[in-house]
This record gives sequence, structure tokens and C-alpha cells, in this order.
Amino acid sequence: MSAETNVIKSVEKRDARVFEMIEPMEHEQVMFFYDKETGLKGIIAVHNTVLGPSLGGCRIWNYENESDALWDVLRLSRGMTFKSSISGINLGGGKAVIIGNPKVKRDEAFWRRFGKFVDSLNGKYITAEDVGTSTDVMSIVMQETKHVTGKPLSAGGTGDPSPFTAYGVFLGLKASVKESTGSDSLEGKKVAVQGVGHVGHDLVGHLTKAGAKVFITDINKANLDATAKDFGATVVEPNEIYDLDVDIYSPCALGATVNNDTINRLKCSIIAGAANNQLADENIHGHMLKDKGILYAPDFLINAAGVINCYREVHALTEDATKALIENIYPRTLEIFKKAKAENIPTQEAAIKLAMERIEAAKGKK
Repeated sequence: MSAETNVIKSVEKRDARVFEMIEPMEHEQVMFFYDKETGLKGIIAVHNTVLGPSLGGCRIWNYENESDALWDVLRLSRGMTFKSSISGINLGGGKAVIIGNPKVKRDEAFWRRFGKFVDSLNGKYITAEDVGTSTDVMSIVMQETKHVTGKPLSAGGTGDPSPFTAYGVFLGLKASVKESTGSDSLEGKKVAVQGVGHVGHDLVGHLTKAGAKVFITDINKANLDATAKDFGATVVEPNEIYDLDVDIYSPCALGATVNNDTINRLKCSIIAGAANNQLADENIHGHMLKDKGILYAPDFLINAAGVINCYREVHALTEDATKALIENIYPRTLEIFKKAKAENIPTQEAAIKLAMERIEAAKGKK
């Protein structure tokens, strides 16, 4: 057997695994990109464009392997489809991930090359900031493509979407307390916030102002120190956050923190946070939370204010129109709880059904 044949067989096996991951989620397009000169390597996933062009941030992460990167971008882009649909905006779901490499210099050439890859999709995907990127990065990307949002104010954008995301999560959290207790007052409520980056920090500000007692954790000591100093939050170790006797657990870092292990440890009655893909397996853990009596506010529902603000840039919405869409997170969260209760299904399932109903209706019109 020739060396060339060995290479072909290896590629076939790898491709089979790739498509086994892609096909069940029904993505329209997945683009792997690589640039030798800059060392840029990553994936753009376009999940659904029925309602409009796909939009989702660009995330940098030091993935253990390429399969983890693919799995992340597939789940994130799918979540963006649901997020835009359930928010009533005319966008589809997409996402980009860049595989982190400490040896690679993320300079202007690096980000301009990423912009060229985004531009090659001819508007099917609109990028924005996410974990590891920023409005400053977007100002470089926009030199190579117009298909970018989350631009800095100096470039005619709306700036960092994090404060909007935090406010939307706060609204969803209040709606969850309303559903659980009959009142949305947070006075005296104990909240465990996991992750106090830009969004988590601002969320803690809203919570403490509303009278909540907040416990925080983060792997970044600077974030912890700043949030504790700004709002008087109590710092706990990362692994302790799941065992606290609190009313609300608010995951605001990376996903999959609601899983077999943590569900058995959690003592809260509500989960409402900013992180994407909080349920490690939505087919399993949504049911586990329901059976345990923990009310779950679906992440893509309550963390949608950031993408709503980006939508403002794409469609030149007025500030009042944007605010109305964000404020709608509160009643929409209550609507999802009502639907889940009526159909005796997990809240995650109810939210996905509502999001898909809008997409299917749009398919029919087309």
C-alpha cells in the first residue's frame, strides 16, 4: 500500500467523524480555515439563515483538540439560531472559533486575514466579538469585510455588547424569581455568579443594586478582585460555587457547567445566567433539572440582549426599538415557563420549540 493511499484513508476516517458531528445539527455550512503566514486556524459554522444572515461572535480558546473546537462552534452557532429567532429579530445563527496557539502573534495581519475569510462567505456570516476578542479587534476585521458588528463607537458601532447582555440576563433572572416566588424582588436573595468577566461583572452590579447577596468565582483573579471591590461580593473558590446554599446559580463563564455532577450538588431553586450552552446535554439535563424542581431559564433566551444590540447595527434600529426588544426578554421568559408547564416539558425544550416555530413559519412563507 502506497503512502498516498495511507493519507487518503486517514482523511476519509477523519472526514467521517467530522460529518457525524455536523449532520445531526443540520448546519448549512461549515468552513475550516487556515493561513500559513499568520498561523491563523479556525472554523466558521453557519447553522441556519432562514430568518436572515447568520450572526455570532468570534471566540478564541485553547482547545485540547480540533474535535473540541468543532463541537464548540457547532453548538454555539445552533444556539445563535435559537437566540435570534426567539428574540424576534431577523438573523440566523452562526459562530466562529479560532484555535488558540501561544506561539502565534495576534497582530493586525492576523485579524485582517480572519476578516478576509469572513468576507469570502459573502454576507452569509456576520462576525462580532466574543471570548478573547474585542471591539478593537472588530475595528481591524472591518478593514477587510463589511460583515462585522460589535464595532467600537469611534467606528460608528454601538460598542461593547456586554452591558446589554448583562441587563438582559438580569431581566430573565428577575422573571425566573417571579415565576418561582410570585414576586420578582431580589431583596435578600442569595445568588452564586460563576464567571465575572465583562458580562458577569455588570450582572453582579445589577444584582447588588437590587438588594441581592452575591457570591462570585472566576479563574481570573483580577476579575474577582475588581468585582469584589466594586460591589462587595463574596469571593469563593471555583469548585465551591456548586455547593453553596443559594437561591440562584448564575453561570456566566463557559458552557456545560450544568451536568450530572453539578446537578446533584446544586442547592438552588433557579438557574439563570449568561453562559452559552449551560446544559452539558440538553436532552438529559433539562429533564434532570425539571425532576429536581430547579427552574431553568434557557440561556439563549435570557442572554440575547447582546445579539439584539448587534442587530441594531445591522439594521440601523433606533435606540427605543432596541430597548423594546431587550425589555421583551422578561415577558418572553415567563411565556416559556408557562409553555413548559402546560406541556409538561423542560423549559429548554419549550424554548427551542418556540424558536423553531418561527423558523418553520418563515420557511413556509419563502
